[in-house]
Amino acid sequence: MTLSVAKRLLRWFDQHGRKDLPWQHPRDAYRVWLSEVMLQQTQVSTVVGYFERFVTALPTLRDLAEADEDTVLALWSGLGYYRRARFLHRAAQICVAQYSGEMPRDYDALVALPGIGRSTAGAILAQAYGLRFPILDGNVKRVLTRYHGIHGHTGQSTVEKQLWKHADAHTPAARVADYTQAIMDLGATVCVRSRPQCEACPLAGDCIAYRDNLTAQLPSRKPAKAIPTRTTAMLILRDARRRVLLERRGPLGVWPGLWSLPEAADATTAWSTAQKLAQIDDAQTLTSFVHVFSHYRLDIEPLLFDGATAHHGIADNPQQRWCTADELVTLGLPAPVRELLLKINDLA
Repeated sequence: MTLSVAKRLLRWFDQHGRKDLPWQHPRDAYRVWLSEVMLQQTQVSTVVGYFERFVTALPTLRDLAEADEDTVLALWSGLGYYRRARFLHRAAQICVAQYSGEMPRDYDALVALPGIGRSTAGAILAQAYGLRFPILDGNVKRVLTRYHGIHGHTGQSTVEKQLWKHADAHTPAARVADYTQAIMDLGATVCVRSRPQCEACPLAGDCIAYRDNLTAQLPSRKPAKAIPTRTTAMLILRDARRRVLLERRGPLGVWPGLWSLPEAADATTAWSTAQKLAQIDDAQTLTSFVHVFSHYRLDIEPLLFDGATAHHGIADNPQQRWCTADELVTLGLPAPVRELLLKINDLA
């Protein structure tokens, strides 16, 4: 008789699974939750450093709740999808106000918190509390799609419904924390997107994709969509004290609420925009670069205005500030802006 998926995965996990990830020691609800949110659209190798820096600065859920938004966004800077950080912050504040500073153990209460969906709630309940709840992150979707031979993009509701049914059926009652880690690890290290290591997979014996030579076709790719290109000119206004002028972005659009550089529609309007912000004498056009979002490409042309002199009104504007190198590291900045300033202004 063929062993169940859970038993095979747990045997594999005992030998090959990842047991030294920082959020596993200790594996409490706050650390599991933080890691799950960070791991959305981001690989483990990238997340580890961010996670350790975050929990060093904010070791408990209550610390996160009491932190100011700039501190949270500065710790998050570089991970992208900044709405995730704001949801974390707000959810932590709700947990302090309503749940005595703890993550609730109730599924409905968890999914009612900002930014926590079905899979994240399942991961918290399974890994932190040992409760039997399935998960369905990107790695798990890939494993189940191939194992069961499911065609269609995993974002389609009918496909996702099938995957949740299978995820629930395979989740065991015992060692559920290890099982959820095992199936995520299998997708991350063996059942990978390109060139999966099927010969090392404990599920290969009855995997439909392996049997039918469909691992390159499953999961089905999302239908291609043309990505538009937009352009902007970023203005680096730097004064005699080597401070840089930053503006806080509005609540809509990309990078909402983050501190960033002033922008102009293009290089031809950059000069007049800069003159409204400071007294300037000269401009240097720097090397353009491209930043790619999920839904468009942004062509960025930086212009450096050295020796700028602040207008008096900026001191009274809470959405604008002149920042030193030391102050920059305490603010939430978009990753390309932070990298640009570190490079251009020798702030590293």
